[in-house]
Amino acid sequence: MIYIAICDDEKYMSDHIKTIVSDFFRKKNREISIRTFFSGEELLNCDGQIDILFLDIQMKDMDGMETARRLRADRFQGFLIFITVLREMVFQSFEVQAYDYLVKPVEEKQLEKTLERLFASMHSAGEDSLLVQKGYEGRIIPKGEIIFCEIIDRKIYLNLVSGEVVDYYERIENLETKLDDHFFRCHRSYLINLRHLKGYKNGTAYMDNGREIPVSRLRSKDFSSVVLQYMKNI
Repeated sequence: MIYIAICDDEKYMSDHIKTIVSDFFRKKNREISIRTFFSGEELLNCDGQIDILFLDIQMKDMDGMETARRLRADRFQGFLIFITVLREMVFQSFEVQAYDYLVKPVEEKQLEKTLERLFASMHSAGEDSLLVQKGYEGRIIPKGEIIFCEIIDRKIYLNLVSGEVVDYYERIENLETKLDDHFFRCHRSYLINLRHLKGYKNGTAYMDNGREIPVSRLRSKDFSSVVLQYMKNI
């Protein structure tokens, strides 16, 4: 499932973009969920996940640029595409890491071209991300955002940089195969991300979020070697 949001204070524009986006992903056989918002304030109050955001710059009250700044400050990691009537606004879009911008009136071919590039980017980003399947929903999590993984009663708990903990059913052995060499299984119940390791002493790994993770005796020698090699390579 790909979660998409459209924020534009003109309903006809939201409907226009929604139709094109829906048709595009239907042809790609990808399931999507689209939500529409009519103000920056309404968007900022949204609790749901957003993978792709189409955001109008010229809106009443809070404009799209300020909305984007607040979203990024709140750790929004999705793809941001601005909608604007002014081409010169694109120069301001760099500060909020905009993926692209569309000039009104948005033409179907122009939007489809952007979607094709975006779809390819999402595929390539998959190598650096983990797809977590929970029930009927899927979520894409950047591997660099994972501090450590813990297994409790057949459930995986991903502890993220944001402080969020994502839980889902998975065997830790299967998870190991999906992660890269930045991760090390230091204990039968823990996989840690070496990028977030602050120190190691007396069988304990100290992570940069303050958590202390046990390192089993059986894995301590291998762990020391892996950490030394990792430090040489960074």
